[in-house]
Amino acid sequence: MSWETLFSLTNGWALISWLALAAAPRNPKILALILYLGVMLLCLGYAIIFGGLMFGGWDAGGPRGSTDFTTLAGVMALFDSKGGAVLGWTHYLAFDLFVGMWIARDADQKGFSRIVQLPFLFLTLMVGPVGLLTWLIVRDRRSRAQTKAAAKA
Repeated sequence: MSWETLFSLTNGWALISWLALAAAPRNPKILALILYLGVMLLCLGYAIIFGGLMFGGWDAGGPRGSTDFTTLAGVMALFDSKGGAVLGWTHYLAFDLFVGMWIARDADQKGFSRIVQLPFLFLTLMVGPVGLLTWLIVRDRRSRAQTKAAAKA
């Protein structure tokens, strides 16, 4: 399978999972499907790609470089190949989807409507840490307000 095909498959799988997170009912069965068929399969794909590149002799599809994760040059060498880029992208997809699930569940618990959640989920899909940052800021305000309301009651 080519790196381009693998890239397309992981992107498509992540998109399906994100659409389910945004649009499907959030009952425990749906959330479990997103977690295990979405996040877990992306993590499994990452583990297989990582193992193949680091230990299995897979051709990364680019210049031979270091697999040193402790230096910028080493990381740049890894990402300067198709396999390294697919590896990194799959990593982002898995973690962003997991964070998106956490945001959605947390927002549901805090009483945010689905329409209000969509911008945070979209930001997390597109620019993961920015989506998480904005959610943490907004959730903190809601948490403080809920705590004050509970203390008054």
